Amino acid sequence: MQFVQGLPPGVYVGQTRVHHAKMLASAQPELAGFNLALHVGDDAKRVQQHRMALLAEFAEFGVDKVTWMTQTHSTICHTINQEIPFQALEGDGLVTQRKAHALMMMTADCLPVVLGNADGSEVANLHAGWRGLAHGIVENTIAAMQTQPTWAWLGAAISQPCFEVGEEVKLAFCSKYPELDSAFKAGEKAGKFYADLYAIARLILKQQGVDVVLGGDQCSYTQAEEYFSYRREAKTGRMATFVFMV
Repeated sequence: MQFVQGLPPGVYVGQTRVHHAKMLASAQPELAGFNLALHVGDDAKRVQQHRMALLAEFAEFGVDKVTWMTQTHSTICHTINQEIPFQALEGDGLVTQRKAHALMMMTADCLPVVLGNADGSEVANLHAGWRGLAHGIVENTIAAMQTQPTWAWLGAAISQPCFEVGEEVKLAFCSKYPELDSAFKAGEKAGKFYADLYAIARLILKQQGVDVVLGGDQCSYTQAEEYFSYRREAKTGRMATFVFMV
């Protein structure tokens, strides 16, 4: 398991890949790899075994709680510490101040963003597709935190040359943050642009007082050996971005 470097002591952040030593064979070739999502038509037992394999790795660091959620491209953020919900939480952001608690977020082109404070006592994990970014998932997650996040890590997402969007997407961002005009490159077709999710997230984070932003240098679409991509293949698995404190 690879962890992000340069974080406060005791904070562990990373993202799973297509390949994993414990991945199981799939009867559906398009779902081959270490898929962690239950909503993509995969065999539920296979997915749960993958999740258990990941939990076993986390357990070596003392992790005793893992929270997944039903992601909805919303701006809803939940803080979860001791309580264990009976039903899956719906939303796209998780915050915790509890040590040994892994927050999970699944993606396959959307942008995973992990946040944390300077002393490693609070972390957050959020799922940011363009809708979530435009409507305020970053701002809402930071507002839900008890302390000001001082750093962020951006996991693998679709890169600008591969992410064509319509004019309505550009307008959704630039009407809120005019400075984001530079994050959109005009496409060859009228009314089409190429959006830079990483640049968008960095500007929003900076506006929210997060000055240290790590990561943001991968492409889920082009790096097929490393990452799942929904735009590359509509039926595909999902990676998981995780964060926990020990």
